[in-house]
Amino acid sequence: MASRHGWAFAGLLLAVLCWSGNALVARAFHEAIPPLTLSFWRWVLATCLLLPFVARSIWAHRATLRSASWRLPIIAALGVSSYNSLLYSAAQSTEAINLTLVNTCLPLFTFIGGGLLLNEWPARRAWFGMAIAAGGLVYLISRGSWMVFSSLSFQAGDLIMLGAVLVWALYTLLLRRWGRYLQVPPLTLLGVLMLIGTPMILPFYLLELSRVGGFSPTPTNLMVVAYTAIFASLVAYLSWNHGVKTVGAAKAAMATYMMPVFTAFLGWLILDERLQIFHWVGGGLIFAGLLMATRPATRMAVR
Repeated sequence: MASRHGWAFAGLLLAVLCWSGNALVARAFHEAIPPLTLSFWRWVLATCLLLPFVARSIWAHRATLRSASWRLPIIAALGVSSYNSLLYSAAQSTEAINLTLVNTCLPLFTFIGGGLLLNEWPARRAWFGMAIAAGGLVYLISRGSWMVFSSLSFQAGDLIMLGAVLVWALYTLLLRRWGRYLQVPPLTLLGVLMLIGTPMILPFYLLELSRVGGFSPTPTNLMVVAYTAIFASLVAYLSWNHGVKTVGAAKAAMATYMMPVFTAFLGWLILDERLQIFHWVGGGLIFAGLLMATRPATRMAVR
């Protein structure tokens, strides 16, 4: 069981790593690629890449998928259509650090939602671990200075990002709640969700296209779309969905606290930005909190 949870948690961290890169490219290329354009073509490419491998499985599991009925469009609308479209829209008008700060609401939303919707109230240790991780995140964002933290300002994009976090929390919770209706291979489920969710973006993409135009198919822009399709979509969603199924929605959400740590690491690796002492201290606190919150209990917690 411990090994199973360990692999699931590793998958959650891989998903967060992919999404850290997603947030970076969304902000870096927000002027070159409109938000709904990026969201739409990301999922079109991801669907085209995955569909040849899962089409036969989708047909074989059609009875199970049919039994899920109206639940599949709801999950697809939340996880595929809405979340990333909102995130990319938020990146148009707010800084990456603000996206990270607003994202810290996800574990809290999921902890409370998990109790209300799933009757899965986390153990006391998990709440304490979340508090430690949140403290490390605040320390990291503030660069170890209260003056920096107090000077942070919020913009319209932050409210959009808050909506995105609520959408993702609900997606995570419903994925867990309706798991008994979704007993199909992970790739099959992801393929179905993309087939349902991608057309939902189309009307909004066409509206954006008529107003602001599309994007230039330069090699760099195409590489951005390819990254979001392969890593931020296929790799990340498969890893996340498996992690939610294995460790539960509340514990899975805790992994998102590692996003600013991974963002700092990617900035050092790709942008040659220096790693400061606050990176190490904040990252250490976040990781310690995650270990405390997600370590399997030796006995069942009281529900």
